[in-house]
Amino acid sequence: MQRFARLFQRLDTTTKTNEKVAALAAYFAEAPAADAAWAIHVLSGRKHPRLVPSARLRQWAAEEAGIPPWLFEEAYDAVGDLAETFALVVPPGEAKLDASLSEWIEQRLLPLRGKDEAEQRQQVVTWWQQTAGTSRFLLMKLITGAFRVGVSSGLVRRGLARQSGLPKEVIAHRLMGDWAPTAAFFEKLTAPDTGDALISQPYPFCLAHAVSLDAAPEQLGPVNAFFAEWKWDGIRGQLIRRQGQTFLWSRGEELMENRWPEIEAAAAALPDGTVLDGEILASHGPGAVLPFAHLQRRIGRKRVGKQLQREVPVIFHAFDLLERDGHDLRDQPFAQRRRQLERLLAGVPSAHLIGTEPIVADSWETLAAIRETSRAAQAEGLMLKRKKSRYEVGRVRGSWWKWKVAPFTIDAVLIYAQRGHGKRASLYTDYTFALWHEGQLVPIAKAYSGLNDAEIRRVDQFVRRHTQERFGPVRSVEPALVMELAFEGLQRSRRHKSGVATRFPRIVRWREDKSPADANTLEELWELLPVEGS
Repeated sequence: MQRFARLFQRLDTTTKTNEKVAALAAYFAEAPAADAAWAIHVLSGRKHPRLVPSARLRQWAAEEAGIPPWLFEEAYDAVGDLAETFALVVPPGEAKLDASLSEWIEQRLLPLRGKDEAEQRQQVVTWWQQTAGTSRFLLMKLITGAFRVGVSSGLVRRGLARQSGLPKEVIAHRLMGDWAPTAAFFEKLTAPDTGDALISQPYPFCLAHAVSLDAAPEQLGPVNAFFAEWKWDGIRGQLIRRQGQTFLWSRGEELMENRWPEIEAAAAALPDGTVLDGEILASHGPGAVLPFAHLQRRIGRKRVGKQLQREVPVIFHAFDLLERDGHDLRDQPFAQRRRQLERLLAGVPSAHLIGTEPIVADSWETLAAIRETSRAAQAEGLMLKRKKSRYEVGRVRGSWWKWKVAPFTIDAVLIYAQRGHGKRASLYTDYTFALWHEGQLVPIAKAYSGLNDAEIRRVDQFVRRHTQERFGPVRSVEPALVMELAFEGLQRSRRHKSGVATRFPRIVRWREDKSPADANTLEELWELLPVEGS
């Protein structure tokens, strides 16, 4: 555990990417294999179970510190990180974390879940009496299951690649899908033999860059160098058929078993050794894509009944072929992969598994005009894929581009504010906005991004000086600031007082030229809603 604590300190005290990669590589070279596996698991953001309810931990911490619960909550509100609050508030111990990272997690922390509350309290308090500073902070990160330390999965992959001497693409592929943090896994992860893909293992996803709305698309090159198609608002996934089995993975590396039975049934017609990249869409067939709100009715359900399948039918819209007959095709040009995809799908007799339709245009002007009809087609814009591009790992500039339509915008009034988290824990950066309706301001969206650092500090000062009421960590403020908000879409919602749920809201700019009376109305927002039945 001390070795892992030293790694964290090195990562936390530098903003230089190369220094972080070097620290990770050094750790992976020195740490026992089991420790290295667990370090990859927690640093790359893998799901980690919450071992003890946070309400219990907060109560115990207040009792150990001899302070009332409200004071602990005030401290948490000021610090912004629960694990750091525990490290600061509870009196320091003797710092005797002598076991390794894997021993701590496997032999001490994970068994906490099976203990009753009294046993949990006794064990946690004992550890508090034995820890201080960074060691306690990391320990509480592991217990609360919220291990975010400013290290991306990409940095972890680069550190592993440097330590093992393997290409980072190989490391990325081996880290995809389900795996257990064991010594055997780490040894296999860094082994020189690269022909070891699991039956169910997906490939790392190729991601697109956004084409700036104010930039001419001609800068990308001639229009005939690209394959164009609609950019749908669905669930990105890889559909795998290997050894008579079907696996459907989300971009978030979640295996979606039994959630899309129509697609899994259709995939049975695919030959073994096939991997498709595409989008899960709610659709009544080609050209009849439904809004994302329809798809949301099926998201999160472990099993889907026949009635819901009839009400919200789905398709897998394939746009790329990554593997055929067990051969990795990612190094082939996109145009070549696409031709093979079309031939493959021609032999699959299912309305639930189809290929995307190309959009043919002889000029960027024609393509731009088509793009303007995106919302009528229930699309977000266009995808542009360079015909010569290979299937890259992650977001690599120059291969794929997303050319989205301009978002909806509306001017709204700031009415609530809350402190942020991490480095923004001392500033009010989380905002709630409202629109006018019958003389009252009605909340319509929360937004956390869009202002620069100087603007954030100014808003923070305004919130502190113009607070009207406090509701725990939330402050209601004088309705005086107007911000222009942007969002990708709208849907009707009975759960929201406004009757509307916004998709991906963010701040575009601070409208210092407008007063609260100039903000938009809820009726104007309603006018942007899609027509019922579309």
